[in-house]
Amino acid sequence: MHRRKPFSAKQRKEQLQLKRAVKRGDVPAPPPSKPDKHRRARRGPTGHLLDSATRTAAADSSRRLESSFVKLPPAFLEKTRVIASRLPLQRPIPSDLAILPDVDKLLPDADPAQSNQLTCPKRPKWRYDMSKKELEANEEGLFKKWLVQTDAAVTAWCTADDVGPASSTSPAAQQASGEVQTIDSMPHAPTSFERNLEVWRQIWRVTEISQILLILLDSRCPILHFPPALSAYLASVSNASRLRIVLVLTKVDISGPDRAAAWSKYLNALYPGTRVVQVESYTEKPSGGDATSASRKRMHEPHLPSAFRQTLVDALRETHAELLEPPSAVKNNSDRLASWKPRIKAEVDWEIVLKAHGGQVGTVVGGAAAPKPHNTASEENAAEDKTEDDDSEPEVLTIGLIGQPNVGKSSLLNALFGTQKVRASRTPGKTKHFQTLFWTSEVRLVDCPGLVIPNYVPMETQVLSGILPISRVSAVPLCIYHAARLLPLERILGLTHPSLASPPAEDKRTWREGMRPHDHDAGGAPQRQLVWTAMDILIAYANKKGWVTAKAGRPDVNRAGNASA
Repeated sequence: MHRRKPFSAKQRKEQLQLKRAVKRGDVPAPPPSKPDKHRRARRGPTGHLLDSATRTAAADSSRRLESSFVKLPPAFLEKTRVIASRLPLQRPIPSDLAILPDVDKLLPDADPAQSNQLTCPKRPKWRYDMSKKELEANEEGLFKKWLVQTDAAVTAWCTADDVGPASSTSPAAQQASGEVQTIDSMPHAPTSFERNLEVWRQIWRVTEISQILLILLDSRCPILHFPPALSAYLASVSNASRLRIVLVLTKVDISGPDRAAAWSKYLNALYPGTRVVQVESYTEKPSGGDATSASRKRMHEPHLPSAFRQTLVDALRETHAELLEPPSAVKNNSDRLASWKPRIKAEVDWEIVLKAHGGQVGTVVGGAAAPKPHNTASEENAAEDKTEDDDSEPEVLTIGLIGQPNVGKSSLLNALFGTQKVRASRTPGKTKHFQTLFWTSEVRLVDCPGLVIPNYVPMETQVLSGILPISRVSAVPLCIYHAARLLPLERILGLTHPSLASPPAEDKRTWREGMRPHDHDAGGAPQRQLVWTAMDILIAYANKKGWVTAKAGRPDVNRAGNASA
């Protein structure tokens, strides 16, 4: 490693002045320094070497695809924090809390026009002679109108159900003014949904190029992951007539076969004619059998059991055969039937698809860092015109995977291939850009990043179900309170009440025989009944882990909330 060149105070000052001038745009940026010869070149998901320009483009693309959600007002955050420190948790937990309310319930007294306001933004109509700036301007204008409309519907829902901040007066201001604040229950936070146009463009593209869509639903609560807005959007896309949907229940190994079978029966009745299949994506790695390996944490690897693989491939085969059949309107017209051709690949060897797994399949052919060919606008329009207007048979069958974050889209892809092909994580929103992979030479899969679809569901329910990462949520005590209402977190995490961290003060009073109160122990200290609050759980977990804030040294409740949830 080479030594740093020493700088004097004058040279350091000139360097800072130059950086500020470049940042303001007063002077051009200096030429880049010589590249480090000892630095190893990085490879992208396609296997190509990434130079500095490619890495910069990939980083910019990743930043543009960052999810954006609504920000809660500071007064509401302060109110929930105070309530979380005062409102006691019911112990033992009431049995009626095990039954969750209907997550797909609309406004109780709303008209149908108002109940349909929660929708997904649709891509506006476009022409081949439109420029890129005109197309993006139309999309941005439509998206802004959709945001205003959706925010108005969410505000009306919050007002009707008393969800979210009802008063702008903070608890500190109420206490200073002498107002009496009654703490009856914790308020709900307004629902969150994706507010970044670039992320919505990903699902637009995936639905346009796909002939079969696999909608992945968490088998623990599928209706929460298939909101009415998503089903209405898929029914209204331009290629809805030649698009088929298959519902896939994931994480069956967690929910169990009985619950998964009950949900499959429910979804078949709710969406007649739609196929429902079940999958699981991981299996436990075999251990060596010694004592040290038995005490370690169990490891899992991507694997799709043969029974689930057969069921999924059979559903895809039946859906493909259904797409090859002409519609009823074409069947009744002999002239149209004579010239009708299916806009889908006719011949697919499903036996090869069933047996395809391992390193020879799953070649990544697209992504955020994939090199793009430098074509002119006329060449791109000509290529798109040929793709849209050409009646020739497509070269491959395209199957898209869509769903909300953390439902297991990337995990299912890895399980199908039997190896790690795409990045998967427990944190929602790991996938940022849609990725195209070949299952076989005739079938390709398109993995769409997870989108938080608008739905009449409080934000804390979205966090507890894994749709929203709690690290992106500012109302941590609110989410921990609703989690502690359903689970005894203090027992699960093995916590000690914060009041017991320091020994109680000794009671030096003397008592006559038989006059000592029953709520005092033999040592004279009063026997206090421990009452847990959500803030007590956060403080106790932070004390157990030794997490404190940097300046004041208080228990870091935000870090404790992120780790416990």
